[in-house]
Amino acid sequence: RKKAEPFSSPFSISNVFSHHFCFLSQDEIDSAVKMLLSLKMSYKAAMGEDYKADCPPGNPAPTSNHGPDAAEAEEDFVDPWTVQTSSAKGIDYDKLIVRFGSSKIDKELINRIERATGQRPHRFLRRGIFFSHRDMNQVLDAYENKKPFYLYTGRGPSSEAMHVGHLIPFIFTKWLQDVFNVPLVIQMTDDEKYLWKDLTLDQAYGYAVENAKDIIACGFDINKTFIFSDLDYMGMSSGFYKNVVKIQKHVTFNQVKGIFGFTDSDSIGKISFPAIQAAPSFSNSFPQIFQDRTDIQCLIPCAIDQDPYFRMTRDVAPRIGYPKPALLHSTFFPALQGAQTKMSASDPNSSIFLTDTAKQIKTKVNKHAFSGGRDTIEEHRQFGGNCDVDVSFMYLTFFLEDDDKLEQIRKDYTSGAMLTGELKKVLIEVLQPLIAEHQARRKEVTDEIAKEFMTPRELSFDFQ
Repeated sequence: RKKAEPFSSPFSISNVFSHHFCFLSQDEIDSAVKMLLSLKMSYKAAMGEDYKADCPPGNPAPTSNHGPDAAEAEEDFVDPWTVQTSSAKGIDYDKLIVRFGSSKIDKELINRIERATGQRPHRFLRRGIFFSHRDMNQVLDAYENKKPFYLYTGRGPSSEAMHVGHLIPFIFTKWLQDVFNVPLVIQMTDDEKYLWKDLTLDQAYGYAVENAKDIIACGFDINKTFIFSDLDYMGMSSGFYKNVVKIQKHVTFNQVKGIFGFTDSDSIGKISFPAIQAAPSFSNSFPQIFQDRTDIQCLIPCAIDQDPYFRMTRDVAPRIGYPKPALLHSTFFPALQGAQTKMSASDPNSSIFLTDTAKQIKTKVNKHAFSGGRDTIEEHRQFGGNCDVDVSFMYLTFFLEDDDKLEQIRKDYTSGAMLTGELKKVLIEVLQPLIAEHQARRKEVTDEIAKEFMTPRELSFDFQ
């Protein structure tokens, strides 16, 4: 069976359904399949094991550490709110590509981006940090034929402090904006954070403005960038709200339950929110930028946990007469404690925050960064370290620009010539100036500059 959006399954469940329940519509069948898969994932997250129809909870099936069930038990769990893996190496992204039905960013696509832009590919592309896509070739076809596209990414402002992991999509989006010379919209989902977190509306909006200042400090061009708070913009743009309503009309409650795992006790705000995250994918949501044009394709760089929103969006788009958005997916940025743990704004030691001092950065890396080194210096010299699980090395793949230097570090650490303390020292020397430079730029972003970025207005671009 052809890979399907929004979900692909290793079993052709819908074929079985179709055979026995031919009086059901395809939409109803797809919705039931999605719901079944979602329930199985929820069961697994709660019970720590796969659901087996002939073996209810409390009566566990006999298991062995070998065979297919053992592999199944280590499946990763990824949705917009939860990322779980039992592997110290982190998520298995090749499996995720198959499960989500996206396409791998291969050498051929990277070479094509280089030809189209005339620029060396960003290190995030060269190193597989952005690893998966939907319809990127279509965007490049349009670009080469002088047809326009625009960029859309976002941020859920759940606290005032952002960490280095939050910068990943923005660093890459800035590069895309520069090399393709296209407009960009950045959605601050303060409404989402109000619905999901214990925040007041004023707090959520305040975090949106503060986070916007950190995003502006990444160096975006004010003439080509519109940053908007959902709480603010929804009331200003009839085009945006009309698209929200169109999307809401074409997605059933069963579908969002299947895609996002919502339950009957979730608030109606949560259930309707996915339509709000979907709406910026369509150009006429921004009449001040694109007037009433509906034909401009959108490209969305984001972490792969956001993909469920856009699988839903791509499913709806043709039914409401719009082009499907294209996507570029990034890997997850690991917590200091290791790739199988999650960074948390409430745990100051789980990541390097953009407000950290040089001393705090040094202390956090030395004390908390999970090491792939051996227990003793003698063992390490003899057997070498493991770069696949070493967080300091992982962080260097994100932030060290020099490919040759990174490869030399990998060889030296793997062979045992470089010790963990020396590797951590290299990372500290990369992170301290990076954070200090960000803080200096952030200081220059006044309330007035933030307000200008967040005011609906025309942007400059040379679309035909």
